[in-house]
Amino acid sequence: MSKLWGGRFTKKTDQLVEEYTASILFDKELAEEDIQGSLAHVTMLGKQGILPAADVEQIKDGLHRTLQKIKRGEIEFSVSDEDIHMNIEKALIDDVGPVGGKLHTGRSRNDQVATDMHLYLRKRVVEFVDLLQKLQSALVEQAKANFDTILPGYTHLQRAQPILFAHHLLAYVSMFGRDIERLQDSYKRINMLPLGAGALAGTTFPIDRHYVASQLKFGGVYENSLDAVSDRDFILEFLADASIIMMHLSRLSEEFVMWSSNEFNFIELDDAFCTGSSIMPQKKNPDVPELVRGKTGRVYGNLMGLLTVLKSLPLAYNKDMQEDKEGMFDTVRTMQGALQLFAPMVATMKVKKDNMRKAVNQDFSNATDIADFLVGKGLPFRQAHEVIGKTVLYCIEKGKYLLDLTLDEFKQFSPLFDDRIYTVLQPENVVNARNVYGGTAKEQVQAAAARAEEVLASTAAWVAEYAELSR
Repeated sequence: MSKLWGGRFTKKTDQLVEEYTASILFDKELAEEDIQGSLAHVTMLGKQGILPAADVEQIKDGLHRTLQKIKRGEIEFSVSDEDIHMNIEKALIDDVGPVGGKLHTGRSRNDQVATDMHLYLRKRVVEFVDLLQKLQSALVEQAKANFDTILPGYTHLQRAQPILFAHHLLAYVSMFGRDIERLQDSYKRINMLPLGAGALAGTTFPIDRHYVASQLKFGGVYENSLDAVSDRDFILEFLADASIIMMHLSRLSEEFVMWSSNEFNFIELDDAFCTGSSIMPQKKNPDVPELVRGKTGRVYGNLMGLLTVLKSLPLAYNKDMQEDKEGMFDTVRTMQGALQLFAPMVATMKVKKDNMRKAVNQDFSNATDIADFLVGKGLPFRQAHEVIGKTVLYCIEKGKYLLDLTLDEFKQFSPLFDDRIYTVLQPENVVNARNVYGGTAKEQVQAAAARAEEVLASTAAWVAEYAELSR
């Protein structure tokens, strides 16, 4: 059969050109969205009197049958039909006859493919908000189980100050909360209808774009036909949001890898999320967080790839823009896999509280509190800092920790020391002394967890509402 657009051509397309330019091998993923958009479009054509009602019903019935055939795997997509749009149109014509050719009245593949991607990403964004909310929930539950678990906090990967493990976990809840907000905000720009823009200039048919938007539950319609068919900002924004999400996952992955090593021994990941070695039988490898850490790079690459494709394209549509899909699909699959695994991995990890406490007892992360103690006695902070620096150096030379020192040893560095220093230096007191909003004191961390649960409930309600709108 000749191409559906072949009337102007006198030669067949070279086979290599067909294979090189075809997108059906990857854009077949848009089949459901393509038919969803076509159903709304043909309904509008009937409402506007552009197509007879009988033709509209015949085409709609054929589209429904075609979708079911695709879901059952009964339609074999062909490279010679180039893309998902032409493959579906051919299947429709095979089903209902020449009347199927009327479906494309008043539209172009340019506005059609843009509509498909808006519909596709609209669903995915809601799904990702839901997955992030589930991960946040798992982190909050682990935090609630560890309000009394103290571990060293780090800067420069050097022990800095004691913190609650719950406080550390809730930092990631905050990160993923910002990720959710970015996705929710991007939904507004994804939820716009480009259909009706035609190839670039609109159409001569009296279509009703706002009616199509209402049928597809879009929040608005593109104002400019050139912009409608050439805009890929909404995909770039999604890829940027995804890159930040993967960066956050990668940071948490790195900590899981370190914490589960013998050198830290702070946590143990469940066997279901680890693998063994083919040669070393004692090994338990944290492959899931390692792979998430590694796959972050490919998501970054997808963002940079599309930015590069778009950087010098003139208006309106160009074939270069076919490159917008594979990276988008790959990012969706990559992030889906990571988020689906992360929540249960967090929920099932074993926290080794005693090892964390032992680490706190065998370091100098409580040194700042001694300085604060001396400041409270009237010593300027810079002088107190120097005093404690010398005290720590003394401990290192003597093979001791601060709580091992006698009061006489303390007093050789400052006469301001008294017995209360031993109370000040207890890890629980060090932690609870930071009783400011956002601090690591138990009271503050419990309040933060409660606030996080309120936000989780709000996010779950958003997902329920927008999942319905995006169907």
